[in-house]
Parts: sequence; C-alpha cells; structure tokens
Amino acid sequence: MDTPESYKAAIDELQSILRKMESDQCDIDSLSALTTRALELLKFCKERLFKADKEVEKCLDEMKSAISEQ
Repeated sequence: MDTPESYKAAIDELQSILRKMESDQCDIDSLSALTTRALELLKFCKERLFKADKEVEKCLDEMKSAISEQ
C-alpha cells in the first residue's frame, strides 16, 4: 500500500482504477485488489478533505475574532 503524494495523485489513481474496472481488462481476480486499493485511496481523500475543512474553519474563526476586535 503506497500512500499517495497528494490529493490530486489519489484522485488520478482512483480515476485510473475506475477506467480499469469499466474496461474489458478487469477480470474477477483483479477486481478484489482494485476495490481494496480504491477504498484505501478514498479513505486518504476523506482524511485530507476533513483536515482541509478544519483548517479553513480555524482560519474563518480567527478572521471573525479579528474583525470583532476592531
């Protein structure tokens, strides 16, 4: 299990997996491995999105505090 370098890299790999799953190249034997990898990538993306959301919320809270102090 390789950790993606970035959110974009994870999305690109997910799109690649989806193309493989939709093509004639995907046999039943590889389906399990592709599904497992897709789930790992989805978890990675979810964690990145939640982290980004918390950082944005923190910045917004700081901006609100700074504005209310004026």
